[in-house]
This record gives sequence, C-alpha cells and structure tokens, in this order.
Amino acid sequence: MPKAKSKIQVNNKRASYDYEFLETYTAGIQLVGTEIKSIRAGKASLQDAFCYFDHGQLFVKGLNISLYAWGSWGQHEPARDRKLLLNKRELRHLETADKQKGITIIAVRLFIADNGYAKLLIALAKGKKEYDKRQSIKERDIRREMDRDGY
Repeated sequence: MPKAKSKIQVNNKRASYDYEFLETYTAGIQLVGTEIKSIRAGKASLQDAFCYFDHGQLFVKGLNISLYAWGSWGQHEPARDRKLLLNKRELRHLETADKQKGITIIAVRLFIADNGYAKLLIALAKGKKEYDKRQSIKERDIRREMDRDGY
C-alpha cells in the first residue's frame, strides 16, 4: 500500500523574487532530536536561509526550525547550522560554481519526501537587478490577467 503524499512544504517566497535560479538540487538534511517533529508540524522558516561550504561540506545557515511544543530537556537549537547531504560529484560542482562572482546557493523549499525524510531544495542562483524584478512582476501580472480572462 503506497504512503500518502505529504502536504508539508515550507517555501522561501522571497527567493524567486530576489534571485534567478540557474540549477536546482534536492539535498537531505542532517537533523537531531525533535527537529523532524517540528518540521512535520510546519514550524520552520526559510526566510534568510543560504548555503556555504566548510572543509568541503555544505551547510545551510539561517534555516530556523522552531522548538517542538511537547519536547522536554532534549530540545534542539532553533537557528543552528545544519549539514546538507549530497553526493561528492554534486558537492564538487556546487563548490566550483559558488566561487564564481555573483553566484550563491540558496534554500528554496523544505519538504517531507515520500520516504518520510526531510529534504531541502537548494538552487544555484544569481541575484537579480532592480529592473529584472520589475520585469518579473510585469510577467506575473500578465499571466494572472490571461488566466482570469480564460486564454
């Protein structure tokens, strides 16, 4: 019997407005204690989350997972840096791309996969200029207007 689809998704809405996504990757997250229970309760925020390399390993900084409501003395630290799990080839590719000027790695979406593990969708991104942001808003408004008119 197949498992039910998980509806838990935490999105970074600001990321698509501020950045242009070049490539996306799905990474596992190394969690401790009550973090997975808080994620399943939807108590996470990707507002200022970005990724950085430390000794060849990729970490996410700014991912805030709130304290678990029914946890006791074994609670996790909400704003700690968490290790991301990718294979070596992907890590090497991301590390070389991250060294380029104007390129960064940002967290886009946190979700629970079909197998029950928490996954983080990360993107290799380039920052948008102000006129690019205005163009994105214009395209979104045109798309919304066309959907409303039934085209």
